[in-house]
Amino acid sequence: MSYVVLIAEDDADIRVLLKLYLENSGYRTIQADNGDDALSVVRNEHVDLALLDIMLPGLDGFRLTREIRKFTNIPVVILSAKDQDCDKILGLNIGADDYLTKPFNPLEVVAHVQSCLRRYYQLGSGKDKEIREKKLRIGKLCLDVYQMKLEKDGVPIDLTATEFRILSQMMKEPGRVFTKSQLYGQSGGYFGESDDKTMMVHISKLREKIEDNPKEPKYIKTIRGLGYKIEYRE
Repeated sequence: MSYVVLIAEDDADIRVLLKLYLENSGYRTIQADNGDDALSVVRNEHVDLALLDIMLPGLDGFRLTREIRKFTNIPVVILSAKDQDCDKILGLNIGADDYLTKPFNPLEVVAHVQSCLRRYYQLGSGKDKEIREKKLRIGKLCLDVYQMKLEKDGVPIDLTATEFRILSQMMKEPGRVFTKSQLYGQSGGYFGESDDKTMMVHISKLREKIEDNPKEPKYIKTIRGLGYKIEYRE
């Protein structure tokens, strides 16, 4: 099966370049040159991953990401000329799974696409029946690994693809301390120095979603100098 990647980019040269490299790597692509058309594509066609430029006509990349997150948790990778930490953190906070700055090496983009798709789809691939049927429970949290759904005390909680990956890794082994690189890499991703802040943002967003008080977490604990673990204690 060929994964379908949406390329939402107003620069025609960049669209053509990304299309060439992605299709040479076995992906199918759909193109959009503005945010409104991109949103329509995600709503009405099958898309496995979205590559979104920030400076799009119509809905910009940030607003487009927010709209996409209202109805799907497919991987979203932001492409942007904005390289400030605040822009990257904003992108991740609103639901993006990855953030790449321009200029970029198209082979790097392909590698990030492969990594995001691998993380998102591997647990639902049907290769492991036990995993497919398993529901992970800690405290009031219940994570359906196959359907990729989280509930807290019966109330659904929306997760991005990356948040799901991180939480499922920890919930499968409660009490185990995971380093940032382990959480990032166990599902096939490569952890670089620039991803340290990215992981901190993802953990922060998870705490906002699952903790009663994110400043006094009862689930995700920081182990100073080592990483994170999940457990539940009243």
